[in-house]
Amino acid sequence: MAGGRHRRHRIECMPLQRDQDIHASVPLRQLRSGQWRSMAPLLQRETGRRALRIGVADDDAVPPLPDVTWTRLWLTEGGYRGDLRGRADEPLPFIDEAFDLVWLQHALEPAPQVAALLAEACRVLAAGGVLVVTAVHPLGGWAPWFCWRARRQRQSLQWPWRLRQQLRRQGLEIDGLHRLGAVWPSDARPAGGDSRWGGGYLLLARKQRRQAIPLKLRPLPARAPVNAHLSPGTRRHSVS
Repeated sequence: MAGGRHRRHRIECMPLQRDQDIHASVPLRQLRSGQWRSMAPLLQRETGRRALRIGVADDDAVPPLPDVTWTRLWLTEGGYRGDLRGRADEPLPFIDEAFDLVWLQHALEPAPQVAALLAEACRVLAAGGVLVVTAVHPLGGWAPWFCWRARRQRQSLQWPWRLRQQLRRQGLEIDGLHRLGAVWPSDARPAGGDSRWGGGYLLLARKQRRQAIPLKLRPLPARAPVNAHLSPGTRRHSVS
């Protein structure tokens, strides 16, 4: 009986053919569609105006943050598409610290080099800026479905604790980790808030500002001129 329930659950989570992109499936589109609602309250106090979103689809929404201009890219097998084009195995086509906010929306899952993309995201993030990572959590009801659906695709799930370690090595401070979305893919709905066992997660990290290290100057011995005046009240003593 339990095996039957398992088989029915698995079939319900596979609306597309296995050779199609898993990120085009209904459950993952639902999971992504509401992520910006969870991000917006966490970013209300941010004053940056330059934002970069690297995702997996061209029509995913971005948070309607005031006075923020978004540069949008999405990752395909051929590389980056969107406002700019580039190869996925090359550095991002931006100068250092070009953005105040960088959002990797499930982009680490199909990335050919996860560590390289994460390092590039940190490079283009300005000091004091925020990096947001959203992805499917490897520990939860979505992981078996994801691995089954993506077994012929170049996809990988990323553990949040490992990302936190990598980000700390890049000079970022972790601001928070939240679970999002439904517990099971078959119950997929827009991820509009925290969910203890949600299938996705949202990781926030802030790039620390460089602290200026004051130089320690060695004081030089002061030499009084020969005709220097003494301070008032000072008596002269003759040496015999």
